[in-house]
This record gives sequence, structure tokens and C-alpha cells, in this order.
Amino acid sequence: MGATLTIRKDLSKRLEQLAKTTKQSKSALASQAIEDFLTVQEWHILAIKEGIAAADAGDIIGHEEAVAELKKWRQRAS
Repeated sequence: MGATLTIRKDLSKRLEQLAKTTKQSKSALASQAIEDFLTVQEWHILAIKEGIAAADAGDIIGHEEAVAELKKWRQRAS
């Protein structure tokens, strides 16, 4: 299935430059960019839904406990 998109002039110029530099078509680059964007957005929405479900199930910790855990992570990373 194809689609027609209208993009801002500045984005069009950047896309054209990238296409020339990478020797790929503008269509292929735009398609990859859209796929990458959708993948991230879908993951983000799923993570939010999982967080809401966990909170609804009471699977949460208090602020103090969260801060203490983050401090442990920081110490291990040092």
C-alpha cells in the first residue's frame, strides 16, 4: 500500500541531502524513519499500559523506597 505525504520544506531538503549522501531513495529513507518512529511509539504505549496495570494491581513502591533503590544502582555503577 502506498501513501502520499506532505512534509515541511526544511525536512524535504534534509531528506534529499541524506538520500544523496547515502545513495538511498527518499522513499526508502522516509519509510524507515516512519517504521522506527512507530516502533518506539508502540513500545512506549505498551510500557505505559503495563505500568498502569501494575499500579492498578498494587504493584508499586513508595517514593523513599524508590530513591533508596536508585542510590544502590548509582553506587554499583560507580
